Amino acid sequence: MDRNVALVLGGGGAAGNAWQIGVVAGLAEAGFDLTEAADLVIGTSAGATVAAQVRSGLPAAELLASVLSEAGRPVAGGPGRPSRSPSSAASSLPMETVFARMRKISAAATSALELQRAMGAFGLESDAVLAPEAGEQRRALVASRLPGTEWSDRAMVVVAVDAHTGEVAALDRESGIELVDAVTASTALPGLVPTHAVNGKRYINGGVRSAENADLAAGYANVVVLSPFGGRGEAPLQPGQFEGLRRSPEWGTDLPSQVESLRKNGSRVEVITPDADSLAAMGTNQMDPATRVPAARAGYVQGKREAARVTLTG
Repeated sequence: MDRNVALVLGGGGAAGNAWQIGVVAGLAEAGFDLTEAADLVIGTSAGATVAAQVRSGLPAAELLASVLSEAGRPVAGGPGRPSRSPSSAASSLPMETVFARMRKISAAATSALELQRAMGAFGLESDAVLAPEAGEQRRALVASRLPGTEWSDRAMVVVAVDAHTGEVAALDRESGIELVDAVTASTALPGLVPTHAVNGKRYINGGVRSAENADLAAGYANVVVLSPFGGRGEAPLQPGQFEGLRRSPEWGTDLPSQVESLRKNGSRVEVITPDADSLAAMGTNQMDPATRVPAARAGYVQGKREAARVTLTG
């Protein structure tokens, strides 16, 4: 059937991007190749880059090899790197300032849409302190990470948020937005990089709404979710690690609520989050490019093991 398998790829920075590639490669090595099996791929933030990679037509092993080849190389550029160029990083707000603002917005929000609008306003406000050329530089950097610049013929959704309205934007090849722009929009984290302008609208990171946006897979018989952030609530955060935006279960934007809703509507849902070894490899700062190679290796090992429990219906 056409709506059999949906693959959901969540946000998680440079480390999360690499870990997801490792997991996909490990699953494929064990006989469960989601680059072929997925009828729909949904990508949010770092997962948007992974989605473009998974839908590129390249084998999973080759995607992993590309990450592992980064060992010993300079870390500026390459697939799945943090969404900042050196020039824009210099003019962005300090990380702790951004986290403090995100905590304040989270604490004040009384609904998902209110949070999304407030984060959009923060992004638009932050544009004024970023270098004028930062937006185009960042788009070029995102383009350099992608295996190709054309949308796949196979179904793929890249998730962003309208910075003005706070509404979710599920971008695909029918949206009239180029793949590079969709991924640039989905990875635009307020305060650190500019909002991304396309066709008169400005967008921010899709992870503002949900780190996974798994609910967009509604109607699929099987949903496989890779969530770099999904397992962090099960253990104390490491010193200096950001806890993420607060999401009330009543809003339906947190992963457990979305998984519950999918299951109630008949989907079989498998969620893969980083195990202890993967969490250690990903470190405290998942935006750090130095975490990519160890995260990918740990993800590959975990993926091979997870294949034994990931089963499909239909």
